[in-house]
Amino acid sequence: MKRTLAENWYSVHHLGDGVSLITEPYIKEFYRCNIWHVLGRFTNMLVDSGMGAVALRKQITLLSGKRTIAVASHTHFDHIGAHHEFSERLVHRSESGILDAPDRASTLADPYVTNEIFTQLPPAPYDSEQYQVKAAPSTGQVDEGDVIDLGNRHFEVIHTPGHSPGSIMLWEASSAVLFSGDTVYDGPLIDDAYHSNIDDYLSTMKRILDLPVRVVHGGHLPSFDGRRYRQLIRDYLDAKAA
Repeated sequence: MKRTLAENWYSVHHLGDGVSLITEPYIKEFYRCNIWHVLGRFTNMLVDSGMGAVALRKQITLLSGKRTIAVASHTHFDHIGAHHEFSERLVHRSESGILDAPDRASTLADPYVTNEIFTQLPPAPYDSEQYQVKAAPSTGQVDEGDVIDLGNRHFEVIHTPGHSPGSIMLWEASSAVLFSGDTVYDGPLIDDAYHSNIDDYLSTMKRILDLPVRVVHGGHLPSFDGRRYRQLIRDYLDAKAA
């Protein structure tokens, strides 16, 4: 398979609300994590960091300069691969051990990371069989109700176990913007990973259904509005009740 150049690995799209989407376009859509950058007055926030097959900060000038806090919506390989590049790293307390000492099993690199997830491979010396997330010990642990303060923007942590025990969403009430990680996105939701729990997922979905969201930026696939958010949750609940 053809390899691409490091400088072509990432793509950046500015969406408004001070939010930019960074993607890895040569990863197939199902496996491709959305990396969200949020501008703050004093501090910027990065929600997830992609696979880490190519150095993120070296390629994305948006990440230089101002202090940036890297938040993990959860600790699967496609969401924390470049966390080690940031000096401040937040994760839910129940998954901090994975961020501290990741391996292929705990991050789901087994069985997902093969050459088949790419349309073009990362530049050499990348090797899918040797791929492993680098350790990025957490500098802070978050839980339900904690607030990430960017100066002029404040994001509340909502703990959403189900997809994984430490899954979180980040909610800005003033703008009604939600970063939902892999809890809710506009595609098939995963509840059968080694540490997924369907009962927890059902409880989470019932609890977050009525959140008054305006726009949702998920861990995968395009963003969507509040109406679609509620429909996706109802569809999940209905499917499990059938």
